[in-house]
Amino acid sequence: MKDTLRYSFIKTLPVMCGYLFTGLAFGLLLQNAGYSFAWAFLISLVVYAGSMQFVLVTLLTGNVSLPTVAIMTLLINSRHAFYGLSFIEKFKKMGKLYPYMVFSLTDETYSLLCSTIPPKRYKENWSYFFIAFLDQCYWLIGSVAGGIIGKVIPFDMTGIDFAMTALFTVIFVEQWIDAKSQIPAITGVVSGLIFLIILGPSKFILPSLVVTVFILNILRNTLDEEKKGEGV
Repeated sequence: MKDTLRYSFIKTLPVMCGYLFTGLAFGLLLQNAGYSFAWAFLISLVVYAGSMQFVLVTLLTGNVSLPTVAIMTLLINSRHAFYGLSFIEKFKKMGKLYPYMVFSLTDETYSLLCSTIPPKRYKENWSYFFIAFLDQCYWLIGSVAGGIIGKVIPFDMTGIDFAMTALFTVIFVEQWIDAKSQIPAITGVVSGLIFLIILGPSKFILPSLVVTVFILNILRNTLDEEKKGEGV
């Protein structure tokens, strides 16, 4: 189990670097909005929704109603439904760990799980769990640290929410380098750009995901053959 934990920790190092600073940014923004580090801890523990937490800061300061918050959260994180579809069978086999794996499936954790094939000497289910758990721990630590630091040291908040975009970019580049085929990445980028131009930045994510999943399903046989060819 210790070896599995060590393996998972090494896999999560890129996310750790991103989540500590991105969580820090969230904690700073929340503190700047008048909420203590305790709120940063509770939100990151219970909500744990990445970009939605940054939006939540604006919603809290704007006295938005609870139903509105729930609807916006559903819309903003609707892409996670597509993430879950590709892991539902694997998560079901994880028994009691299943509910937490569903809860903890953030963009970055999903990216890591997609690219992780643990060697046989490691416990696969526990590898996935440790990856998800460690990622949330990084986010929690960063959020609480941001809340504490923000109370002690005044910060200029301008541009700090760009940390999430920077993290996405780093993970994308890493996956591009490690991937055996760039077809999925190119499909996602092209689909995203087309819908960004057509629908704008606030509405393009869900349609581009639907189209990307549809195209990749059509190309599944081709991608499987490429993977087998690489294995040979």
